[in-house]
Amino acid sequence: MAREMTVVGGGAVGLGCALAAADAGWRVRVYDAGPEGRAAQVAGGMLGCLGEAHPGEDALLAVSADSVARWPALLERLGDPQVQAAASTLLVAGSATDRAHLDEQAAYLRLRLPQAVLEPVSAGEIREAETALSRNTAGGYRLRGEGAVDNRRLLAALRRAVTAAGGEFAAPGRVSAGDLASLPGDQLLVAAGLGSAELLPGWADELGLRGEKGEILRLRRTGWSVPPPEHVVRGRWHGRNVYLVPRADGVVVGATQYEADGPGDLLPQAGGVADLLLDACELMPGLRTYELLEAGAGIRPVSRDGVPVVRRLDDRLLVAAGHGRNGIALTPGTAAQVVDLLGEPG
Repeated sequence: MAREMTVVGGGAVGLGCALAAADAGWRVRVYDAGPEGRAAQVAGGMLGCLGEAHPGEDALLAVSADSVARWPALLERLGDPQVQAAASTLLVAGSATDRAHLDEQAAYLRLRLPQAVLEPVSAGEIREAETALSRNTAGGYRLRGEGAVDNRRLLAALRRAVTAAGGEFAAPGRVSAGDLASLPGDQLLVAAGLGSAELLPGWADELGLRGEKGEILRLRRTGWSVPPPEHVVRGRWHGRNVYLVPRADGVVVGATQYEADGPGDLLPQAGGVADLLLDACELMPGLRTYELLEAGAGIRPVSRDGVPVVRRLDDRLLVAAGHGRNGIALTPGTAAQVVDLLGEPG
């Protein structure tokens, strides 16, 4: 009989690990506390290692590149073409200073990932690729193959796949630190985002997790609106970062990033929303006719060095946490690590 694995956490990482374990022959049970506070619920869904890379984050770039390379196989495994929202990314500069910033980022990427498909594009070429973008750009880069998923469609598809693979979802799904020892299963994975530290108080200092708040907006196209972009558009716009990620009915705009005031700090700030709307509508003026469907905030769990904490804590207990702003992109790579840590199921 196959051994049992229990997963605490129903976000992208927890579900991705559950699916990979089920495919490897484990009997899987998931405890999912629901969407409230789930970082993957409030996300652009970018599958980015190139657009997210920054000097000094070499280790994170390496694990990101490995995970992003695994995404085509995961998308095929899920079998839902609507999960993928875009196939490539445009990095767009708003000024000569912004272009210099992107050039430095590109030089770093070419040094660390010489295989990366990173193409310089002029302002005219950006307009040819996305006609609704501002005419006032300073060019940028095209990142072929670096796309995005619809985060909420992804979560639904992962749940369906886990169930189809024989996995179970426990009810009630919310657990506390005192419940862990009594949960069933030969192996227990805690993948509960920032809540992982609360569930593992004895390991909290070693895990070193902290919360970073990020705000996103969901804009819905109207009958009078220009279509959403086909690419992910990552703007370096007059010193600020803004991204536009297509959805079937509109665009996700993101994202701010600053220290969270605790795990309950889930209300968006007026200033963050105002900055995102201003930059997004300057980058793509046609967004002014879109409807503001949702303004949301999520808490991204970040490790001390920015690299996810994926490790075994004892003979039964494992943790996968600290994925920061890259949780969705890092899902298949983390799942592969967890399956390796689990070993053979029988």
